[in-house]
Amino acid sequence: MHVPDGFFDAPTSAVTGAVAVGALAVSLRYARRELDERTAPLAGLVAAFIFAVQMLNFPVAAGTSGHLLGGALAAILVGPFTGVLCVSVVLLMQGILFADGGLTALGVNITDMAIVTTVVAYAVFRGLLKVLPRSRRSVTAASFVAALLSVPAASVAFTLLYAVGGTTDVSIGKVATAMIGVHVLIGVGEAAITALTVGAVIAVRPDLVYGARGMRQGLKLRVNGALVDAPSAPSAPVAGARASRRALWATGLVTSLVLAGFVSFYASSDPDGLEKVARDQGIDARTEEHAAAGSPLADYGVEDVSDPRLSGGLAGVIGVGATVVAGSAVFRAVRKRRTTAPSQVR
Repeated sequence: MHVPDGFFDAPTSAVTGAVAVGALAVSLRYARRELDERTAPLAGLVAAFIFAVQMLNFPVAAGTSGHLLGGALAAILVGPFTGVLCVSVVLLMQGILFADGGLTALGVNITDMAIVTTVVAYAVFRGLLKVLPRSRRSVTAASFVAALLSVPAASVAFTLLYAVGGTTDVSIGKVATAMIGVHVLIGVGEAAITALTVGAVIAVRPDLVYGARGMRQGLKLRVNGALVDAPSAPSAPVAGARASRRALWATGLVTSLVLAGFVSFYASSDPDGLEKVARDQGIDARTEEHAAAGSPLADYGVEDVSDPRLSGGLAGVIGVGATVVAGSAVFRAVRKRRTTAPSQVR
């Protein structure tokens, strides 16, 4: 759903840019409450993983493909405010390095793909956890539904924005029908990827899943007919916990590199949902050339590398590396601000 330059007029781009800046400022402030020494490194990895999986377009209908948006996944793994930052880092890397998503449309893309998906997904996720049994399976199931609904919600947001500031005169009703219809199908893929990933992490390190915090119930013992809290089990040694986190981080990074550097070559080449709808409905009539079209990594290929598989694989590996470095730097800085200003965190 990466919006290119030219889809929206200047006022709409400016307003959504201001909304994006405001949301990022708020997220930077409150992400300090979500990040600690365990989860800050994970946040950078989540951004890199989202970048990698977004390269894997999967077919959803005749001549149409889709890919992960990632807002639900990020919000559930590392928290909603940190999730907004994760997806925004991905969008920045894609726009600047790979000419994917317009630079003038960056505000639209952050608003739609980072803010709307994260807010909707996390609201649905928390609502479901209030009525479902307190278990890991409930977290996984709630992740599936939250991710499923977040994608059509983003398509609705795009349609409303286009009704206000679109640059072509088209039937908004037809755009809405086409956008929502195809993105419901894409949402199924988003839901499957999100649930599988959350389920995999929660199986090995449930304490690192932000959405699962507070899900563990204390063990009860019956003493003289009354239920009392059982003594807490001794915690794992710090060294062992750190080793486990490092193993998870290394596994996630290797997985991201393999997905972006190798598996992406086999992704669907069909246009994604927005591209297909834009082409069919004529909303791409005023698309402008990307400001970074001359980038040596434009269109996810390395300049002067003739072999398409090698070119795309190298671009994917570079993208994962750049995203994990940029994301980790952001989240370490946020974490550092938390440790130097403890009085502001409750």
